[in-house]
Amino acid sequence: MTAEGNRGREAASGPAPVPRRLGAWSAVLLVIASMVGTGVFTTSGLLVGELQSTSAVLLVWLLGGLLALCGALSYAELTAALPRNGGEYRLLSRIYHPAVGFAAGWVSLVVGFSAPLAAGALAFGLYLQAVLPGTDPTAAAVVLTLALTALHAVHVTVGSSLHNVFTAANILLVLVFLVGGAVAGSPGAAFSGGARPLQEAVFSPAFAVALVFVSFAYSGWNGAAYLAGEVRNPARSLPRALLLGTGLVVLLYVGLNLVFLSAAPPGELSGVVEIGHLAARRLFGEQAGAVLTGAIALALVSSGSAMMMAGPRVYHAMGEDYAGLSFLRYRTRRGGPASAVMLQGAAALVMVLSSSFDALLTYLGITLSLSAGLTVAGVLVLRAREPDLARPYRTWGYPLTPLLFLGLSSWMIVHAVSQRPIVALAGAATVVSGLLLYLPLARGRRAAPEQVPPSPAAAGTLAPRTG
Repeated sequence: MTAEGNRGREAASGPAPVPRRLGAWSAVLLVIASMVGTGVFTTSGLLVGELQSTSAVLLVWLLGGLLALCGALSYAELTAALPRNGGEYRLLSRIYHPAVGFAAGWVSLVVGFSAPLAAGALAFGLYLQAVLPGTDPTAAAVVLTLALTALHAVHVTVGSSLHNVFTAANILLVLVFLVGGAVAGSPGAAFSGGARPLQEAVFSPAFAVALVFVSFAYSGWNGAAYLAGEVRNPARSLPRALLLGTGLVVLLYVGLNLVFLSAAPPGELSGVVEIGHLAARRLFGEQAGAVLTGAIALALVSSGSAMMMAGPRVYHAMGEDYAGLSFLRYRTRRGGPASAVMLQGAAALVMVLSSSFDALLTYLGITLSLSAGLTVAGVLVLRAREPDLARPYRTWGYPLTPLLFLGLSSWMIVHAVSQRPIVALAGAATVVSGLLLYLPLARGRRAAPEQVPPSPAAAGTLAPRTG
């Protein structure tokens, strides 16, 4: 059959289903890799400078972990019931209106994946420069972005396999830090440093801004939701991936920050972006520190790889639904969503060449929190509107769990907006631009296929329903 004939048949029958190539272990590792990366190795030095209390820094990491776990529990219900690629784009289109979903997809492109990919690439360049003086951080960031784009554009299986290897190395690196810090550091120092009392730091507006930074570091707890349509046995695998991956990362993050904060006095840590490099040198000496710093740079590769795995699935889904974006549907013969990957790679390159690392953090935290908050609220909306929807997994602690997420997110956003109004305007402009872009594309929107509920057999393998 000719290429024209193939296109005609596809137009008549809808897009061909995407094979479910990814197993549960790959989904767990995707969540871990999406979280462990740029934020945890770059944020705490900035937090020490903002809060001037190491105890408050540890508390904000614990609170950020609670926020991520509440979000993961809520997303687990939604993705098990609606297991299709696209993350917030698919979910918000289904729950509210296609315009809301489209705006979320646009936010995913500009903020959710391209900006973190750019920030991670810039952090990779800074860490590489610390190991190899004379390295141009921006050039290193460009090379990394191009390499990840080429890898994930071509082949799904090879991209996910290499991604799994880097993620396993990432986890090993964190464990080395934890063990080494317990032996060489002074964990008690993490609770006693700083010029400001804990209570004063917690009730300051800076604490809410710090939670925005930490929410960026924890972003990725919803990573498996973006590839829900490519995960085998999604009713069982997706909730486990979201909950297990997020829970493990919370434990690793709190332990890792204990190590960072015990490695050097607060005054030396304050404002330092490459805090992992500083901690490695202080704990293990110059040579061992240089080796671990190089390992951190490689670990940041797994974070960028996770962005390249998850993000393009959102744009690919948008290409399936909107005729004006149909070029994003293209996949190579080996399964890579090439057009969507290259679009994200190009957007990330623009940010690498035009932005500094710290300029991206608050913008990311505020905008992503808005999108995640709308999605978590969708658990409440669907429970009320569609009580008979097949739900293989129900959110533990419902309705307290989603309400706690929404309360913490709202508190964080309100205070962050008051402290960073220009950044908040940039986030609002991103959302509005997505809504404006939706208007000319709406007429060419294709009807989404009906969601097929998971089989009872798959649903029966989960923990008992609660809520």
